[in-house]
This record gives sequence, C-alpha cells and structure tokens, in this order.
Amino acid sequence: MIDSSVWQQLLIAFSLVLVLEGIIPFLYPNRWRRLVAQMAAMDDKTMRIIGLMSMLCGVGLLMIVT
Repeated sequence: MIDSSVWQQLLIAFSLVLVLEGIIPFLYPNRWRRLVAQMAAMDDKTMRIIGLMSMLCGVGLLMIVT
C-alpha cells in the first residue's frame, strides 16, 4: 500500500505543474496562442520527440535533485 505522504507529495507536484503551466498563458496570452497554433501544425513524429525530450529532462532533473 502506498503511504499517504506519497499521495500528498504527488498532489503537491501536480499542483506545482499546474502553476508553472499557467504562468506563460497568464503573462503572454497572445504568444501562447501563436505557440499552440505552431504546435498544432507540427507532425506527430516531431511532437513525440519533443515530448520524449521533455520527459528525459524531467527525469534527469529529478535524479540531480534527489
């Protein structure tokens, strides 16, 4: 069984992701719309590569921090 502190930490991490994800659209809504439009025009392979690189950077950062 997973300890309740693990769930609490996961919720904290998720909350921080939401805060960080919301900063750019809040500060620069026009730039955010252009970025989303550019991303919508990307092919699936490019989008998957970007997603993979993002995940690998996140895992690397976690390894450095912990």
